[in-house]
Amino acid sequence: MAKETVNFEAQLFKTADKLRKNIDAAEYKNVVLGLIFLKYISDSFQELYERLKSDEFSDPEDRDEYKAENIFFVPEQARWKSLHAKAKLPEIGIELDNAMEAIEKENPELRNVLSKVYGKPNLDKTSLGELIDVISNIELKAEHENTKDLLGRVYEYFLGEFANAEGKKWGQFYTSKAIVKLMVEMIEPYKGRVYDPACGSGGMFVMSEKFVEEHQGNINDITIYGQESNQTTWKLSKMNLAIRNINSQFVAWNTEGSFLRDVHPDLNRLCHSESAIQPVRVGTRNPPGRCTMEIRRATEWKCEFRMDTTHALSPRSTRSHGDCSCEWFALIQHERRRWNPKESRPCWPRGLYRCTPETTLL
Repeated sequence: MAKETVNFEAQLFKTADKLRKNIDAAEYKNVVLGLIFLKYISDSFQELYERLKSDEFSDPEDRDEYKAENIFFVPEQARWKSLHAKAKLPEIGIELDNAMEAIEKENPELRNVLSKVYGKPNLDKTSLGELIDVISNIELKAEHENTKDLLGRVYEYFLGEFANAEGKKWGQFYTSKAIVKLMVEMIEPYKGRVYDPACGSGGMFVMSEKFVEEHQGNINDITIYGQESNQTTWKLSKMNLAIRNINSQFVAWNTEGSFLRDVHPDLNRLCHSESAIQPVRVGTRNPPGRCTMEIRRATEWKCEFRMDTTHALSPRSTRSHGDCSCEWFALIQHERRRWNPKESRPCWPRGLYRCTPETTLL
C-alpha cells in the first residue's frame, strides 16, 4: 500500500510538472502547492459542512462551528467544487487569486500566507485548468482512505521534488526526510517545546508530530516555536503545518534573521525559569547556509566566532569564512541561551551536510 501511494505521488508530480512549461520550478512550486493546500482546506470544510447540513439544529454557514473544530472557513466562491467548475474558463487565474484573498479575509491566521500568483500573464491558463483537474483526481485515488491524509503526503512529496528541481543546496527550504527523522528521534519530543531557529518549510515540526503519534503520545503536549527569514519559505511552512493541523502560532517570518532579531524573547525566560515544567527540546534543520547569509549581512560580525561563557557573540579573528565551522559555533552560541541545562536536547548534525568539499549530503 505504501509503495502504491508513493508511485501515485510520483506520477502525480510527473503529470503536474509536464504542465509547468517555461515557468521556473521556484515559481511553479507556489502555484502547485497553493492549489494542493486549497484543495485540502476545502475538503476539510466540506466534510464538516455536510455534517452540519444534516443536523437540523446547526447552521453550515456559521463561522463559529468551524472555529470550534479548528477548521478553516472557506467562503462559497473559494470552495474547490466551485473553482473546479470554472477550470476551463480563461479567467480561472483571477478567480483563484480572488479565492485566496477571500480565504485570508475569513481566516486571520492565514493572512499574507496564501499564494496569489494565478493571474500572472506568464501562467498559461489552459495548463492551469488541467492542473486543477490533476489535483481533483486525488479525491478519486483516496476512495478507500482519508483524502486529507493523502493530500498531506502529496504536499510533503512535492516539497521534496521541487527542492530537487530547483537544485537547492544546504536544504534552504527542504531537508531530506531521512535526516529530519533521525534528528527528531534523537531529541525525542514527547512533550515540551520544540524550537527550530531555521525552520524552512516546517519538516521538523511535522516529523515531531509523527513521532508523538507513533509513540502513543498526545500532540497537545508539545508546542512548536520557529522562525524563517525567507518569506516564500515561511508561507510554505504555514501551509504545510496547517495541512497537518499543527498550531503554527509561534512560527514567525523574521526577515532580519535570528542573529539580528529575536522573535521569541520570552522563550529564553521560560527555558531558565524554575517553574518551567516543559523543557525546550531544540532541533535545527540545516543552519550552516543560513548562518553564512545572516552573518555576512551583519557587517559588525564579519569575522570568525568563538565559544565563550557568555551568551553573546564575540569575534576572535578576521579569517575568511572558507569553512562552515565558525558559522556552526556562532549559531550554537547564539541558541544556547534557550537550552534548559537539565532537560534540553539540542541536535546539531554537523556531519550530515555539505559544509566542505570532502563531505556529502545524505
